Amino acid sequence: MTKLSSRWGKEVDRENVWQEYPRPTLVRDSFYNLNGEWDCCFSVSDEVQAYEYNRKIVVPFSPETALSGVEEILKPGMYLHYRKTFLLPESFRGKRVILHFGAVDQECEVFLNGILLGGHKGGYLPFSFDVTEALREENVLTLRVTDETEHSPHARGKQKFSKKGILSSLFYTPQSGIWQTVWMESVPEEYIEWVKITPLYDAGAVKVRIKTAGENRDSYAGTGDAAAAETGSKGVAKYRQTAHITIMEGDRTVAQAQAVPGKDCVIALDGFRSWSPEEPFLYDVKIVLGDDTVTSYFGMRKISTGRDENGVLRFFLNNEPYFFNGLLDQGYWPESLMTPPCDEALVYDIHKQKEMGYNTIRKHVKVETERFYYHCDRLGMLVWQDMPNGGGAYNMLFVAGIANFSDSIAREMSDSNYRRFKREDREGRRQYCRDLAGMVKHLYQHPCIAVWVPFNEGWGQFDAAKITDKLRSLDGTRLINQACGWFDQKGGDMYSIHNYNRRLMFSPQEERVVALSEYGGYAYPVKGHLFSRKKFGYRHYDSAEALTAAYRRLMEKEIFPNVARGLSAAIYTQVSDIETEINGVVTYDREVDKLSRDVVRELNEKLYRVFDGCAKFS
Repeated sequence: MTKLSSRWGKEVDRENVWQEYPRPTLVRDSFYNLNGEWDCCFSVSDEVQAYEYNRKIVVPFSPETALSGVEEILKPGMYLHYRKTFLLPESFRGKRVILHFGAVDQECEVFLNGILLGGHKGGYLPFSFDVTEALREENVLTLRVTDETEHSPHARGKQKFSKKGILSSLFYTPQSGIWQTVWMESVPEEYIEWVKITPLYDAGAVKVRIKTAGENRDSYAGTGDAAAAETGSKGVAKYRQTAHITIMEGDRTVAQAQAVPGKDCVIALDGFRSWSPEEPFLYDVKIVLGDDTVTSYFGMRKISTGRDENGVLRFFLNNEPYFFNGLLDQGYWPESLMTPPCDEALVYDIHKQKEMGYNTIRKHVKVETERFYYHCDRLGMLVWQDMPNGGGAYNMLFVAGIANFSDSIAREMSDSNYRRFKREDREGRRQYCRDLAGMVKHLYQHPCIAVWVPFNEGWGQFDAAKITDKLRSLDGTRLINQACGWFDQKGGDMYSIHNYNRRLMFSPQEERVVALSEYGGYAYPVKGHLFSRKKFGYRHYDSAEALTAAYRRLMEKEIFPNVARGLSAAIYTQVSDIETEINGVVTYDREVDKLSRDVVRELNEKLYRVFDGCAKFS
């Protein structure tokens, strides 16, 4: 096993990591970053003494990573303890203070000055606490973390302790603890807790809904992941102030309105500018509520389905047929696993894909730092967002073997058999539903997100039809890939195909759009840029030239001819090599382009021309 590092990982300053504002869709002037060196220790006990904090860890990097400075795996049955001492900023005094965690994997309890603030389950979503009453001039923040990975039913994505068998390379080193930014902000007594902005494309308007905190503080202060109460003792919403909304196009004000918190406010946008990957225009928003001021943004775009002039069902963007063409993105880095080494590295990956001519990223069984979605918004990149998978330990012979033997047999299997799909744990299923709702709420603001993907390849899949109905109720503005790949429950907006080893064949669908949601996975080992001697891929090549030639054949023989038959999306596996899986278009350290950028761009441009020729809109 070889230690790899990207160019950005080599330049990380331990005291100056991830200093960017972590929540671009709701920005305040007050911002205190708690990243950097913390104390930590591993223990079999849930309580430790001050002298037991015997190691330093760089937050927000997990202890399993090189950039954390620890490089030790948190094992089941163990506790990871964190400690950070800090002084309250002068500008925060006399105001309410909110403590935010971007993500902590998997379960944690948080204490400030010995006072329990609350806990959180699930390793992929942000949570926060009002810490005003617990603050002192000098403060000690501590966390107690556990992480069972595949030994619990919680969401875990591609993390796995035990990696055995032919498909073990599909899973990666587990990680734990804090892996996204920790920060604080100061707010007035009544403040804007969240904003929901929905583009009404056909109506030429935007809908804004504001949720405030403060009026009924006692009913919801204390826990980060509990739903906040919106009503008074008699069930009637009580708000003291009206919010003033200003929408800007650059420096020019294009609309203003007053909004009552808790109610929808529809604002007309005459002659609005659309958002698309080709022209990613964003409107700025300023919202003032009494002493509180926040800024946000939105894009005017519409995601839907419709028929082209030949009657074939297609995906539509802004009422025009659109081909989703992209890469599967696991979001892993050699020196820091799920946490990118820095913001610049995150931008590099998105830019690289745009330069190659792709317009879509499928964010695979991972919820990224929110800055990823912000960069996709401003740079112009559509995102298919997977829900991280959970459940019990999968029988890979079942979830992969059956489908590869017979796609049709897999598509006829019901996912109501919880034992077969490793979803026997009732509380695990409930936690999945809470996490799914939390993910949709967390990412709703981002115009880049076009598709929700609740399940992938039967990994912890259950009741997909009911889950789809739940997703529709949470967000009716985006498409749903109900069961990505194999165990089709005949719902959602697309007929999803994963195809690595066979000729691509399908029948046009009457009610769902045909999407090739995974394909390719061609491997090429680049000497000097490999994680280990073990090498996994679906087909193997020994040079960049041979790999690029194979990619050209794949596009010309499998993708282009199927567009006329209804193919409307293609997601190639994958962005980068990851550990022993070496089927990326770039190496794990992002130093070498394995496919010719110019050839890939040429083929992608041809793909769009083929699609435009087949999918004209009458």
